[in-house]
Amino acid sequence: MKDNFSTQAKAYAQYRPYYPPEMISYIVSLVPHKDTALDVATGNGQVAAALAPYFKEVYGTDISAKQLQNAIPAPNLIYKEGSAEDTGFNNEQFNLVTVAQAIHWFKFDAFYAEVKRILKPDGIFVVMGYGLFSTNPETDVIINHFYKDIIGSYWDPERSYIDENYTTIPFPFKEIEAKKFTNRFTWTFEQLIGYLETWSAVQHYIKQKGTNPVDLICGELQSCWEKSDKQVTFPLLLRIGKM
Repeated sequence: MKDNFSTQAKAYAQYRPYYPPEMISYIVSLVPHKDTALDVATGNGQVAAALAPYFKEVYGTDISAKQLQNAIPAPNLIYKEGSAEDTGFNNEQFNLVTVAQAIHWFKFDAFYAEVKRILKPDGIFVVMGYGLFSTNPETDVIINHFYKDIIGSYWDPERSYIDENYTTIPFPFKEIEAKKFTNRFTWTFEQLIGYLETWSAVQHYIKQKGTNPVDLICGELQSCWEKSDKQVTFPLLLRIGKM
């Protein structure tokens, strides 16, 4: 698994969008028993913390120690540094295993073998994520140009799985047809810029060129943003399976 997010761990925790409570409760409703849950590649612990009220014990794992330093605490939530493909947990330990906005970085075969090992026979496996957001028409033109033309060549190849709404990832489970969800926010300009700067392609650009590509659109983007309704909509990606 690649670690593209340790360098901006604090910003990631601050600016990355959360998943709506109704989506979390829907996922939990599909889990027959609620003893233990695991959120793989938990990052700032956003999903793990959202699961904590529903389960007796929740684990969150990540390869980035810096991400875990910024993770959300809960009394029944245990964070552990480690890889997705080799978790170190017991066989058939979890009622629920989730992975949010990260599965495209994994070695699929090894990860799925690990999920099948640690998931209980009646357990549920969930892949979730979010695609490219939309705002108002004028801002969308700027964002799409930035996404495709300015930083397009700096995205890792794995990003294509998100562009394809996770429909093209391998999924060797009995799939449960999932409800559709979106997430809407009202963002300040600082939040918009902060989110863009968490993109892995932006960080790759900065490392290679020594300048921030967001600066190239900042002025034009701010002008559009200040006269808009500042609404942001994320399409949410959700695939649910069982053994």
